[in-house]
Amino acid sequence: MHDFNRLLAASAEAHGHLCPGQVVGVRMALLGCRLIGLDDPRCRDQIKKLIVYVEMDRCTADAVAFVTGVKLGRRSLKFMDYGIMAATFINLDGPRAFRVISTEEARDLAPLYAPGETNKIRQQIEAYRKMPECVLFRVQKVHVPISPYDLPGPTRSKATCARCGQVVRDGKEIIRDGEPLCKPCALGAYFQNPQATGWPEMHRSPDDDA
Repeated sequence: MHDFNRLLAASAEAHGHLCPGQVVGVRMALLGCRLIGLDDPRCRDQIKKLIVYVEMDRCTADAVAFVTGVKLGRRSLKFMDYGIMAATFINLDGPRAFRVISTEEARDLAPLYAPGETNKIRQQIEAYRKMPECVLFRVQKVHVPISPYDLPGPTRSKATCARCGQVVRDGKEIIRDGEPLCKPCALGAYFQNPQATGWPEMHRSPDDDA
């Protein structure tokens, strides 16, 4: 796998800035991939073997995704909204799975690893670069049951919501009284009061600008 410093610099550039979460995320990804036996997860033969579950929507998640090359569109990146600084790395060729959790103690120990730095953010960046993995992380060997509907590849099923008519893919529908419903109809949605609407130049296509 590529040199840590080069990966960190490239990840920070893609993310938009260098921060403690970037350092943690790059090191988390390097450790997770090493544990499951992948040394170049972005290469064609290894990317097809890898699934990563991230448990937070923070800077660390961007770094993990950058280093590993996993993406929502490839169905290799899974988001679990736990609010925990952790990620689980799965090698489907086995399978092998390890959950890597960032420790809270690492934040408290930062002054010991970067005593000459008084700025808190820079202190954490420097400390997290130096800390042994056993200080920065806890690791759990885990088993992750993965539905065939959640694996990479083409759409495996489609259902039409009996209430709103929306097509639901890959077994995500909810069956109520024998009928399929989309999750917004069955469980409620993050949005409210949806109303069909038009927009200026709604009949344009990219070819119109050619």
